[in-house]
Amino acid sequence: MPASRSHRNIARYSPYPDRAARSTQFKRPVVRPPPVRRSTRLRQQPLVSQPVIPTPAIPQPAPPAPPSTTSTTLPYPEPSDPIAANSSLVTLPPTSSSVTLPLHLRGHRIFDNAHDFAMYNPQFNESSPACFGIKQLLKHSMPDAFYNSSARYPPPKCHLGTRNEYITLITDWAQGQSDRQEPILWMRGPFGIGKSAVAQSCAEALAPLDKLAATLFFSRSNPDRDDPRRVFTSIAYQIAAKCPSFREIVNKRMMDDPALATMSLSTQFELLLVYPLRSIDVPRSGLNGHVVIIDGLDECHGTAEQCEIIRVIATSAYNHTTPFRWFITSRPEDPIIRTMNSISVFPVLSRIELPVSRAIDHEILLFLTHELKKIREDYGLAETWPSEGALALLVKRGAGLWIYVTTMIRFIKDENSLGPNDQLRIVLEFAKQVSAKVGADNPLAEMDFFYTLIMRRIPSKVRATVQKILLLASISLLDIYSIATALSLSIEQFRHACASIQSVMQVEKSIEFYHASFLDFMRDSQRSKELCIMGDFLIGWRQELLKWLHEVCSRSTDSSHIIFPSSTVIPEGLPHRDHYCQALDSLWMLCSVSEHPLDFWTATSLAELPFRKMLTLAGSKSAFSVAADQIRDNLPVELCDKVIRKGRCPIPRCTNDEEVWILGHGENEVVPLQLRHGFRLHITRSSGVQCFCGALLQRDRL
Repeated sequence: MPASRSHRNIARYSPYPDRAARSTQFKRPVVRPPPVRRSTRLRQQPLVSQPVIPTPAIPQPAPPAPPSTTSTTLPYPEPSDPIAANSSLVTLPPTSSSVTLPLHLRGHRIFDNAHDFAMYNPQFNESSPACFGIKQLLKHSMPDAFYNSSARYPPPKCHLGTRNEYITLITDWAQGQSDRQEPILWMRGPFGIGKSAVAQSCAEALAPLDKLAATLFFSRSNPDRDDPRRVFTSIAYQIAAKCPSFREIVNKRMMDDPALATMSLSTQFELLLVYPLRSIDVPRSGLNGHVVIIDGLDECHGTAEQCEIIRVIATSAYNHTTPFRWFITSRPEDPIIRTMNSISVFPVLSRIELPVSRAIDHEILLFLTHELKKIREDYGLAETWPSEGALALLVKRGAGLWIYVTTMIRFIKDENSLGPNDQLRIVLEFAKQVSAKVGADNPLAEMDFFYTLIMRRIPSKVRATVQKILLLASISLLDIYSIATALSLSIEQFRHACASIQSVMQVEKSIEFYHASFLDFMRDSQRSKELCIMGDFLIGWRQELLKWLHEVCSRSTDSSHIIFPSSTVIPEGLPHRDHYCQALDSLWMLCSVSEHPLDFWTATSLAELPFRKMLTLAGSKSAFSVAADQIRDNLPVELCDKVIRKGRCPIPRCTNDEEVWILGHGENEVVPLQLRHGFRLHITRSSGVQCFCGALLQRDRL
């Protein structure tokens, strides 16, 4: 086929039909070795030995250590006379290979088989692979979930004088000073009851006693703290930090096979915990009876994975393959309850129930008194603030639910308000109104009323914007800059919109929710009613974005000339293409929400999008990975293939034998960048050698 004809056919599927194939040849740079001077024999020069690879050390900051008697750097030889003392010449001996490294760590030794040459003023920096394995283990761990992580600061913990009964019970069990002899202790309770605070307080009590092996605090709203594949790697890493002999073995295992960290949960447990522990003297290591704390197991991603973690731990506890005690907290979710009650787990399990109870009113009063006193002193309020009646009402409405009480305190001291006195007045009025609507024994319903109050205090003109922010934060891992760009907001506008709900979330580089119960409330239409971010709100936003994209495509020509509808106001400094790409990515995210399949009208509008032009406008900017199967599962069957399908690559001369994802149909058909589980809205410019699907193109015959 003539080259010109071939390029015209490629242009049909390419978002860059006007670009000809180009190739660039590079010349290998010539490396000139430095001049080498023959050595002059020195008197009695001592030989320089190979450096000794040290015992693997954990890759984390540590205080400076005193000088070691064994040097790991190449020493200068001591001169035997004044002439040699003034010379910086070093004679190197023949090298030897005394250390065997894994294949993927071996490199060329620059002095292999070298002799009869000298180096002047040499300086050597050791680049030891000694801790390569531990560094790999850290990459596959969740350090943000450790009890002392800065990412969790300040962590939730029990106020002094509260929850003493539970903390004592757990720490006594941890030290073997309790009637409970089972190696697994499970504490369950509803949301907001204070399970994480109890677990944190226990961790801080056990750490100084050297009884803490590892900790993990899961968070459903934080992608760095909900990965089940990193549970046992995180535990192994923390144990390695405490025990040098364990660290040395795990380091070697990870050096030999870095893929260990990606294997199944049971395999990880065996190879990173059980086998290394068999190889060390556990009594001498001090690990006997150490405690592993896993908090919020129900917030780990995937119910099947949650149950698998329990079974793996229980099997080890039953067979005594690890010397640890395991403290686990969770909500009483059905899959977890069934697994805990199973015949393989029940014999090694002890339970603690943490109920919602008015019996802790005195502890709530202690906490409220302390926190309100700090607010009073910070703002210079009267000594009588708050009144005893106000304090009593807050305790009553708290009804034993710690999340309610802590949220009220954050609401009262919210800096984006008229001050704590006005905020307290709002809370008290709310408490009096709610008393008539919910019973005293229904604190969870009262929590919903309080979340409703917080949302309704958002100014009406920005409430829909806040709902969109919450929706994107709940279904994606986007940072605040990406969310702001998608919504055509400056960072200042974004923070201003979120100011009214800072009692339930923290806005830094990303959004952090203080408690998962708020998003649970916002996603449940039965609880949040018209404030819900799912259901009709999500469907309406999908349709709004589709209408907007159709209009943008009809007005625009290329990525340098993207024209928005007059209703779209772009903040100063925000490139048009950035907003377009982020809005397009947001549409795919919304279309992937499995709880809400696309209706026929929405799916038809999606199928008629001019995909070729859309991707031309995006160019190489968009980086969002689309889960193609999730999109197809959400589409009506009769429209699936018109939106996205798999088939042979339609680009002429493509050598790809595998099926690829194809967007659109007819003249709008386009082949995006292919990924393992979908595609990316990102078009690479063809070089004339590679197809847009990633495969090679057959060369034209001359």
